[in-house]
Amino acid sequence: MLHAMIQHPLPLTPGWDFAGVTETSALGVDAGTPVFGKADVSRDGAYAQYIAVNAMELAPKPQSLDYIAAAAIPTAAITAWQSLFGDGQRPGLNVRTGQTVLIHGGAGGVGSFAVQLAKKRGVRVIVTARATNEKYLRDLGADDVVDYEAGPFEERVKNVDAVLDLVGGETQERSFTVLKPGGLLASTVHPPSEELGRCYDVRVVTIGARMNSEHLAEIGRLVDERALRVPVTEVLPLEQAERAHDIIADGHARGKLVLKVA
Repeated sequence: MLHAMIQHPLPLTPGWDFAGVTETSALGVDAGTPVFGKADVSRDGAYAQYIAVNAMELAPKPQSLDYIAAAAIPTAAITAWQSLFGDGQRPGLNVRTGQTVLIHGGAGGVGSFAVQLAKKRGVRVIVTARATNEKYLRDLGADDVVDYEAGPFEERVKNVDAVLDLVGGETQERSFTVLKPGGLLASTVHPPSEELGRCYDVRVVTIGARMNSEHLAEIGRLVDERALRVPVTEVLPLEQAERAHDIIADGHARGKLVLKVA
């Protein structure tokens, strides 16, 4: 996430996430291997029939999924993973069994994976979302769903250990008030205020997810073990990429949307 400041030279073929079959061998990956992955964000290129990527940007495709579902995983699931658990070099929320985490924007792609991964770690999960997404989120494992349209979430949520902000803006600022002293607020969309963090005795961290083939392979294993669901809610032909971007820009897309190359 947080890719808005990257300069993309033209002409540009957009897209980061992909799934397919390798055409050539490289660094231990044989030709004809089913893979999925995330392209370097500075180069893009996934909205196409072919894409050239580094072998470190690949992982074996989950055997239980078709290519459409596999392509829905990489960026969203890696972002959720590194937000909750860190990436070995930069901290995430480092959630632990018995803690409570509040997730803003939990019905989206990243949030849908974050809810499931947090529950698998034994964390109590509260999600802010529209009322129409409550059943969807509870099916993913959310313990409580707060309808942000029905009133301020801070009136219902208190003393959580961590907040995962996938929304930003005023929602992020109000989130400081629901954290325990010493709690942690992480955001994938905008760096949280360090000044507010000091005022509320809260730690802050900005998440910029990086491709990690080991993390992606572990996520794939969880999918094959039926421990992680892939929330594909709509599949569109590549020719409707503009419509897909409009749906995402609306800010209320549920789960993952996938473009299918003919």
